[in-house]
Amino acid sequence: MSSSSGLLAEEHQCSVCLDVFTDPVSTPCGHNFCKSCLNQCWNNSLNCYCPFCKETFSKRPDLKINTALREVVQLFQEKFSLSKTDVLCDICDERKLKALKSCLLCQNSYCETHLEPHQRVPNLKKHKLMDPVKNIKDYICQKHERPLELFCRDDQTYVCVFCSDGDHKTHNTVPLEEESKEKKARLVKTQKDMQQMIQDRIRKIQDIRHSAKLRKKSTEREKTANVELFSDLMRSIERCQAELLEMMEEKQKAAEYQEEKLIQELQQEITELKMRNTELDHLLHTEDHLQLLGQCLSIDPSLCSPPHTRNWPEISMNTDVSVETLRRALTQLQETLDQKLSQTMLRRMQQYAVDVTLDTDTAHPKLILSNDGKQVRHGDIKHKLPDYPERFDKCASVLGKEGFLSGRFYFEVQLKGKSQWDLGVARESINRKGKITVSPQDGYWAVALRNGDEYWAWADPCVYLSLRVKPQKVGVFVDYEEGLVSYDVESKSHIYSFTGQSFTNRLFSYLCPFPDDTGKDSAPMIISTVNYNE
Repeated sequence: MSSSSGLLAEEHQCSVCLDVFTDPVSTPCGHNFCKSCLNQCWNNSLNCYCPFCKETFSKRPDLKINTALREVVQLFQEKFSLSKTDVLCDICDERKLKALKSCLLCQNSYCETHLEPHQRVPNLKKHKLMDPVKNIKDYICQKHERPLELFCRDDQTYVCVFCSDGDHKTHNTVPLEEESKEKKARLVKTQKDMQQMIQDRIRKIQDIRHSAKLRKKSTEREKTANVELFSDLMRSIERCQAELLEMMEEKQKAAEYQEEKLIQELQQEITELKMRNTELDHLLHTEDHLQLLGQCLSIDPSLCSPPHTRNWPEISMNTDVSVETLRRALTQLQETLDQKLSQTMLRRMQQYAVDVTLDTDTAHPKLILSNDGKQVRHGDIKHKLPDYPERFDKCASVLGKEGFLSGRFYFEVQLKGKSQWDLGVARESINRKGKITVSPQDGYWAVALRNGDEYWAWADPCVYLSLRVKPQKVGVFVDYEEGLVSYDVESKSHIYSFTGQSFTNRLFSYLCPFPDDTGKDSAPMIISTVNYNE
């Protein structure tokens, strides 16, 4: 029965001017004000702070109109007008004056002059007066012509006193004021819930826009990195091509030199053979046998047999050199491209390096953490520590303090001297009590070392990793939106990637510095500073 305008003004008014919002803006702490009121407040102060909760901001926030809240205020203003329509006095004859009150028993509205009897006459003073309304008959029981002063909760309707003694005698009836107060309280709660929903959605929009902004910057970086990558690859290809052509040219020159040398040897032997043939021809044409025998005995005995020459049928030219050379060159090119790609990918991942420190509240009681939270090793003594819900109590593990709910991040861990370890990331909702299974299904994405030389990826199922080089430092890269967890080693070679993952929780770095079977593996796992590879 009461107007909703009062509720609107109360719930949608600026706490500075105490009026309905005009161009509402939101502060970082979540409170709303008129843009002009907040600017005026900050212009008159040395510090920028929230007029409602007094939180101080180090930098003056960039105020933008809260369009969602402005639309809500406008909607309520249209539905419930904030200006009351004037009700005129029913008793005035000529120029009717504005009514001050309406009487439910008299069913009339009165100006100040004609209201006087109701304030003076004892019987009239008992009448039910209310703020002036035009539709006064709506406040009167049509059956008993009595004021509708009660509300029947069973039938959800307004009733008069006579109704409560008649058809509604056994029903739950309460005064209108009580029901209105309760309804208003519910409306206030509903409206606060709606406002909270609005604020949640506004923040979600801001998060989406912020993510879009980060994504745009990331895309620009990716585009630049890809251009650099392919430029490097093209330069490598061109360099390898030039080296291949130079190699082939040198092979060609060497083959031509060999051919020319052989030709010269052949021509020299031909000359010698022709001379020998001429001498033999002269001897063959003599008729004097005595002279023939004498000349044969007196001259070089080698004339009687062919001269010694190279065995030319055994010599062949290698015409297939270019094919083998090309094959070796292509293999070299592939190795160069793979190396260049690995270096470039590692350099790109390192751009997302974050500062990770270990959370002592999650560390197993046998773990020993450095004061700066950058190192962890396995000790022999189980310390007495508070059994926090986030602490590991069976598995000797620890998580990082910093959690990540979006975007990309990268960190490196030094593992020199370790014979056993687990390294990766884990979601916030993992079970930390009792026996733990490290797998993506259980919220862990990790690689591991066992027995000094056995490397595993804790996938579903586990994957044995054959590594050519024992990694001394491992980098962990996560792309939250793409669902990718990738590991790269100091030697710039890829170890393993978990692909197609779907992350819904905050992710934390996960380290587990197992001792070896002899209990002498005391080397720590060290979160190291990322040295960007050029």
